[in-house]
Amino acid sequence: MPIPTHLLGQTRLQVSRLGLGLAALGRPGYINIGHAEDLGGVYDVAAMEAHAHAVLDAAWVAGVRYFDDARSYGRAEEFLSHGLAARAIASESVTVGSKWGYTYTADWRVDATLHERKDHSLPVLRRQIIESRRWLSAHLDLYHIHSATLESGVLDDAAVMAELARYRAEGLAIGLTLSGTRQAEVLRRAMDLRVDGSRVFDVVQATWNLLERSAEAALADAHASGVGVIVKEALANGRLTARNTDPEFAAKRRIIETVAARFQVGVDALALAAACAQPWADVVLSGAAQVDHLQSNVGALSVPWDDAADAALQALREPAAEYWQRRGRLPWN
Repeated sequence: MPIPTHLLGQTRLQVSRLGLGLAALGRPGYINIGHAEDLGGVYDVAAMEAHAHAVLDAAWVAGVRYFDDARSYGRAEEFLSHGLAARAIASESVTVGSKWGYTYTADWRVDATLHERKDHSLPVLRRQIIESRRWLSAHLDLYHIHSATLESGVLDDAAVMAELARYRAEGLAIGLTLSGTRQAEVLRRAMDLRVDGSRVFDVVQATWNLLERSAEAALADAHASGVGVIVKEALANGRLTARNTDPEFAAKRRIIETVAARFQVGVDALALAAACAQPWADVVLSGAAQVDHLQSNVGALSVPWDDAADAALQALREPAAEYWQRRGRLPWN
């Protein structure tokens, strides 16, 4: 069955319940567990683009109609642009989001000292939106601040907010993505922002998964106010997949495997189903870098989520500080 679509918050954008994020498809290195295995050590640009297109094709066939990109995802915007053009997918048939604020600096190397550089200044915004529009053109529907934090000061930058408001007035939906222990605080600050009496942000993209639920109350409030909500890292960068063989995770793995077995799906599909079950979640991103992983992820939509599953999986929760410390130790591979 095709994945049904619906409006994203109060925007005009039609999105599928499951989306595809391209963080692991557009560059040789990423922090997902097993990323090197997914790419097979083949980092030739043409080969990586063909690999990305195979996953994009599988997602399209499965009914995915939201694709999530960023300037810092290596050549992901380029790969997506070529894929949409090759298949003659019209802009009105798909929703594409991208992000500004990080610049890719790894020079196509997995062992780079610095993979991306963060800068939320007005000159970077103006440069990167030109770059994103060059690749995505009319397909670009939604533009996020990439990892907005209180520390970066971006929400206090009146010039940046005014520029984003101008893009919004021109028809581009505006969002922000969140990371770290203060996701909820940043979101509540962002929801209060107005330029000339109008809200700046239409959409928020935040980390939520069975290990890290600290932002859910703020996300529910944002959704109730008409803001679209996109969930990222629902698989915790691979920690909520069969690839996580960390002995310290063994007890939690047994819990999630038991519940997954009851629904006859993989651990990955169960973790995504948990996110899809949240009433405030408009889109849940798959970060699949293999066709078979994408197809397994789509199984999340067939899980008849129930209170018993939710109760059993509460034991997986981690304190936010602990979760983000563990994420920060994941190696680029």
